[in-house]
Amino acid sequence: MKKRTLLHCALALAALPLASGAAAQDFPPKKPVTLVVGFAAGGAADAAARLIAKKLGENIGQSVVVDNKGGAGGNIAHQFVANAAPDGTVLLFGSVGPLTIAPHLMKLSYDPFKDLAAISGGVNFPNVLVVHKAAGAKTLTEFVQLSKKKPGSVDFASTGAGSASHLAGELFNQRAGIDMTHVPYKGGAPALQDLLGERITSYFAAPPTALPHIETGKLIPLATTGLTRPAYLPNIPTVAESGFPGFEALNWYAFVAPGKTPVPLLERWNQEIVKVLNDPGVKEALNKHGLTPQPTTRAELTAFMQKESTQWAAIIKERKLTAD
Repeated sequence: MKKRTLLHCALALAALPLASGAAAQDFPPKKPVTLVVGFAAGGAADAAARLIAKKLGENIGQSVVVDNKGGAGGNIAHQFVANAAPDGTVLLFGSVGPLTIAPHLMKLSYDPFKDLAAISGGVNFPNVLVVHKAAGAKTLTEFVQLSKKKPGSVDFASTGAGSASHLAGELFNQRAGIDMTHVPYKGGAPALQDLLGERITSYFAAPPTALPHIETGKLIPLATTGLTRPAYLPNIPTVAESGFPGFEALNWYAFVAPGKTPVPLLERWNQEIVKVLNDPGVKEALNKHGLTPQPTTRAELTAFMQKESTQWAAIIKERKLTAD
């Protein structure tokens, strides 16, 4: 009897971790799911997040609500998620700036590689340098000449200090030997609004926000920041082919969660998000916005982030940049 009792106890104890693990894998979460976006509604991040969240909610049978927490180049949203409950109900559509640039520019209260957990890549795209019609430049060459003629008088908008659009502008300052003034905004929509109102000279804009205004002639596209011309702007040269070989500054967004989220939940979210990003309808819709789906494994996203972090750290050090 004693042996049988001990055996039963041992089996019960052995089952405890399994039961706990099973609970951690409950999916979808019983509570509402929130997808946090670090920029204001109306920008590229918001457009992509809402499109993906809708399909994600349909697939899991539960609504996924997009929550815009703009400000500080996206850092406010990243800090919020770093401190959120790690129960799989809060996800972040993280961006290149807070994840791999800002840590080298400013002191943050969170560590992107410790306090946030990788899930999957999201989307990537080149920025497009646009100016308003009264700027006085219709080509990149003319824009550089304008900047050199009146040093410091030409400014460029960004979605915040440490954002991809900020570093694209700083990288171009370096490569072109000019001194554009950086003007940070809380997101793509307000930056674009001021550009259309001619209160700012230029903006390394995300395609979804700039394309409609390029098509109507309200904005003039000078160059794109990838190594090759995107299909939606086949007649616009890249910065690289406009006299600055090798210039590349891609923008990207990826899915992450609070750092202590259980691995089984992270893996389940990876499966669901990759499924959405590979969906033909979603891919087509994202492509129409000028966005390229980038589904990855969790390990691939971590390696990609580390590579990007190293690259931008070197540029920030060389340019002696600080948060402004």
